[in-house]
Amino acid sequence: MSSVLAIDAGQTGTKLRHLDGEAAREWEAPGIRTDLPLVPQLTRVLGDAANRGGRVEFVGIGVSGLTDDAADARSLLGTAALLGARSLTLAHDSITAYLGALGDSRGAVVASGTGVVTLAVGERAVARVDGWGNIMGDAGSGYWIGRAALDAVMRSHDGRGPATALTEFVVADFPRLEDAYMELQGDDERVPRVARYARTVAELASSDGVAARIIASAAEELAHSVVTGLGRVGEDSVETPQVRAIGGVYRSRRLADAFEDVLRVRLPRARVLIGTADPLDGAARLPGVGEHSALRARLVRAGAAAS
Repeated sequence: MSSVLAIDAGQTGTKLRHLDGEAAREWEAPGIRTDLPLVPQLTRVLGDAANRGGRVEFVGIGVSGLTDDAADARSLLGTAALLGARSLTLAHDSITAYLGALGDSRGAVVASGTGVVTLAVGERAVARVDGWGNIMGDAGSGYWIGRAALDAVMRSHDGRGPATALTEFVVADFPRLEDAYMELQGDDERVPRVARYARTVAELASSDGVAARIIASAAEELAHSVVTGLGRVGEDSVETPQVRAIGGVYRSRRLADAFEDVLRVRLPRARVLIGTADPLDGAARLPGVGEHSALRARLVRAGAAAS
């Protein structure tokens, strides 16, 4: 395909790539608020892309928190037409994470950043595991880790839990610790703000027992989602299941190693690779997903597929 606009719209930030033959340029935009209507936010992203100049034939968008009701590809194609686009393909970001890591082959991809979602693909079946947001799920995500850190700090403060070095870092942000919950509740950016504590937890895990337990629990949750997904599509019994783990939480070597250790126990022959894909690659591949693919039913497309 000669020209594609690929968009990876996440909660922390939105990344864009314009591909035109061999030439590529990338830029970033604010993240997507999953508690607000998605189409107006994506319309603004497309409008900004049009203002930057350049023409595209195909648009592929992976979106965090995408639901069936919000998957209005035809409306978005109307805005993308400002770029010359004749086709727009919209998908949940679990799909673009998968395509970026494994293409159209079988296996499982767990993408954990601010949120987390696992997608498993078998010969005919596709299974999504978690990705249910910070209120109902996202176990093992950056938010989940940050939320666990805040919980541990308040337990220590109350005398319900052990002392932890995490307290020093939280108090630096909230000198009046007992007012922290009120400030966070009123902050529209509370989800990425809480998720940022995941880095602190990872850095302290080698010296602080509370942080170490949080990281170990996150690794268990992530591995459990992968094993569950592979089981649902029948890939847990193949000779060499393919597993890819991507996203910011895997920058923690301790978490990545613990995740792989759990998988080795549950799936001894799995081929596990960590941090080896870019969801923007998956977004760029969306227009080319054909009718034969097990993933096709998970896409919403306006216009024709790329040949």
